[in-house]
Amino acid sequence: MDRQKHTSRRTLAAVAVLVVPFAAACGSEKAGAGSGAAEAERPVTGVRWTVDSVTLDGATHPAPDGAHLTLGEDGRATGSYGCNLFEARVRTDGDRVLLTDPETTLRACDDRIMEGESAVSRALAAGELKTDVDGDRLTLTTASGDTVRLSEAQDSPLHGTRWNVTTPDGAGRAHLTFDRESGAVSGNLGCNQVRAKATVRDGHITLGVPSLTRMMCEDSLMDTEKALTKLFDGAARYAIDGDTLTLTSENGGEVRAVAAR
Repeated sequence: MDRQKHTSRRTLAAVAVLVVPFAAACGSEKAGAGSGAAEAERPVTGVRWTVDSVTLDGATHPAPDGAHLTLGEDGRATGSYGCNLFEARVRTDGDRVLLTDPETTLRACDDRIMEGESAVSRALAAGELKTDVDGDRLTLTTASGDTVRLSEAQDSPLHGTRWNVTTPDGAGRAHLTFDRESGAVSGNLGCNQVRAKATVRDGHITLGVPSLTRMMCEDSLMDTEKALTKLFDGAARYAIDGDTLTLTSENGGEVRAVAAR
């Protein structure tokens, strides 16, 4: 896992609790009988799961955009919490799981995302969680009945998706949408609206000279906008992993965005 410079290896209750239930799925693979023939229950390892929602004390909260998890065959859980990347080692006991040696990045995101992280943390703070797989959905349940619901993730399409920018830090309301028919990209760079030609070819996006509105905003938003305008200077390599879009410019700058739900 690529760790940003602030990555820290420490036991964080919120992250530890989060990843424990995810890994629980590793122990939920079993055979079921049907019509006289055994059918294997859908495996959860090797699948990218999107965290959809958390239910606490009867109230349901949406998870942060981009929150996801992949359970590896090697007993490692990796993914994104919506803001921070995480990784952990897991042990399973039937349909129960235990997390050890958690690692997470320590970035700060906007309040909405951090509140979502808090909700997930609270829901999973009870310790052991039970897993239940139903088709392409995974439910994690605490001893008190709180739940975390996940679904199998598919890569979001580049075109037609509103991509909410999460990196660089403080991107706030920045977002981009690529339109296949017009061959253009439009959105907001943090302060000003933007539109430009967008040529997509061979894993790269070449953006034309941007047309921007001329508003002035607070310094932090203008700093974000300045960083994002560097994308409009040559070709950028792009990659989509589930709900996450990564754009890497020729000068080494990187922008990440998540698909809006």
